Amino acid sequence: MQNLCLAIVLSPLLGALVSGLFGKKIGRAGAHWVTTIGVGVSFALSLVVFLKLIIWDEPVFNQNLYLWLSTGGLNFYVGFLIDELSATMMLVVTFVSWMVHIYTIGYMRDDPGYQRFFSYISLFTFSMLMLVMSNNFLQLFFGWEAVGVVSYLLIGFWFKKDTAIYANLKAFLVNRVGDFGFLLGICCVFMYFGSLDYGTAFSMAPGIQDEVMAVMPGYEWSVMTVMCLLLFVGAMGKSAQVPLHVWLPDSMEGPTPISALIHAATMVTAGIFMVARMSPLFELSEVALSTVLIIGSITAFFMGLLGLVQSDIKRVVAYSTLSQLGYMTVALGVSAYAAGIFHLFTHAFFKALLFLAAGSVIMGMHHQQDMRKMGGLKKYMPITYWTSLIGSLALIGFPGFSGFFSKDAIIEAVHLSHIPGAGIAYYAILSGVFITALYSFRLVFLVFHGEERFDEKTRSHLHESPVVVTVPLMLLAILSVGSGAVAITPMLFGGFFGDGIYVAASHDVLAELGTHYHGVLGMMIHGLSQPPFWLAAAGVFTAWFCYLRRPDLPAKAVGLAGTLHKLLLDKYGFDRFNDWFFAGGTRRVGQLFFRLGDVAIIDGAVVNGSAKVVSWTSQITRRLQSGLLYHYAFAMILGLIFLLIVFVHQILLAN
Repeated sequence: MQNLCLAIVLSPLLGALVSGLFGKKIGRAGAHWVTTIGVGVSFALSLVVFLKLIIWDEPVFNQNLYLWLSTGGLNFYVGFLIDELSATMMLVVTFVSWMVHIYTIGYMRDDPGYQRFFSYISLFTFSMLMLVMSNNFLQLFFGWEAVGVVSYLLIGFWFKKDTAIYANLKAFLVNRVGDFGFLLGICCVFMYFGSLDYGTAFSMAPGIQDEVMAVMPGYEWSVMTVMCLLLFVGAMGKSAQVPLHVWLPDSMEGPTPISALIHAATMVTAGIFMVARMSPLFELSEVALSTVLIIGSITAFFMGLLGLVQSDIKRVVAYSTLSQLGYMTVALGVSAYAAGIFHLFTHAFFKALLFLAAGSVIMGMHHQQDMRKMGGLKKYMPITYWTSLIGSLALIGFPGFSGFFSKDAIIEAVHLSHIPGAGIAYYAILSGVFITALYSFRLVFLVFHGEERFDEKTRSHLHESPVVVTVPLMLLAILSVGSGAVAITPMLFGGFFGDGIYVAASHDVLAELGTHYHGVLGMMIHGLSQPPFWLAAAGVFTAWFCYLRRPDLPAKAVGLAGTLHKLLLDKYGFDRFNDWFFAGGTRRVGQLFFRLGDVAIIDGAVVNGSAKVVSWTSQITRRLQSGLLYHYAFAMILGLIFLLIVFVHQILLAN
């Protein structure tokens, strides 16, 4: 198993190094072959590991590979923990990344940074694998930060665009806020457990459940609550939860393949995976669980609303990602960790599909991204259309598609939960079903149906995307249909994750939900009578009526909405507030320190001040050097008199 694990993480790294360092020598074809094969090997070996654990019942692998650092009697190791949770994430990450690599061959074929892009996405895959395979907090943090650094490079890949530079800087800084909280949480773990090893921390956690710490004088908090909330701040940054969500829509400035990679199975799901991995800690703090639940429900509902007013095809899909991440976070908050990971699993396929389909549309439209300038593309791009439709049906949770099983499971789990805030969260995510269906099929109808809103030149060049683009679309479409039905029974009700996820008996809503589960077909039939299905159907009908039947209605609705529409366009003011308060405030503080510290103290007092002292001293001392002999003789007489006075004074003191 150890050799398998090393091969899984090192294959993408080798491809990244070869493509990045020797890209000019191996050429464009060499770059995509070495990286695509590297990630393909990683996927194949991840599949072998998955089968070993799930099918062949091999024991969980938890082993340190080598000692990285030893100080003060403390040892820090690099090691792997391969259980059902890790194996699932490895399979999802490597498969989606492999599809993105293949897709990139067609999408980026004319880009001058071709080799560099393949190097980045392969390095991104390596970083994510190190994150999900780690067996300790230090290695987890390494993968966590590595993913952030590479995402910075990828979002700003087109570094000559001002918007791309702004977007990657924004992503980097916002994630630093979350990562600071995450680092404090890791420090808290080390302070109370004396170790950064998962197994050690989880086994010791029940012993400090009742311990308190003084966050502020006179205010005592549970140690577990503080620890879990700090760790969750890191998840809020990586998984883009309100208010640390602002970076994710702007990350659309990067090429479409990286949008799919970041938003589908990798970076944004790192926070979801981390909280699920830390379930033995979070189960000891109901306050932390309730906080996770409320933050997730706010994100699911309010970020979904923003998708209704977007005209950029990629940003619509981006806001859907924010909303679905909210659903996953809500599942974590009600201790339905398996449901959250299950939705992560299904979401990876249909969200990657939607992004890659959007990229296919952008290629066909000569990099036009405004949906208002599209329409009627169904007949020109049939494969893109049908795969996009499948992805949209999975996203809205239509019965039979993968998203139906995972999303409905989360909604029912929240309905059964007694965690504080579960009632509000239930209605928030239930409302989100209608919103999701509305903006999803608004995209489908505006892009693929209705009248053609583009010029003759664009029409003359419209055609289906090449095979390297359509094959990943079709493979992801198959998984968007079938993965949910195949995985729901073992993942939610079959003890699939084993000891990888811990749930307290008092919080086990999935166990209660399992008493009402009567198989895949039974769930589908039952779903047809439940509110989520009718809300989704209402959203699809509303989109059809407003954008195909009565296309004049949206403009009238905008006029009636007035302030609300402006608020949504303004993204609730988060960006303006961040630019004014955090970015602007930081600049103002920097300017203050510049004027006081640099200009006044360093330049003024130290540098210029010392120069003035030297100048003043020289002005005085140079007058002593007159060049006249009688002046020097007079000075010598004065010196002699001074010495005589001192000598006489010493004699008098001696007597």
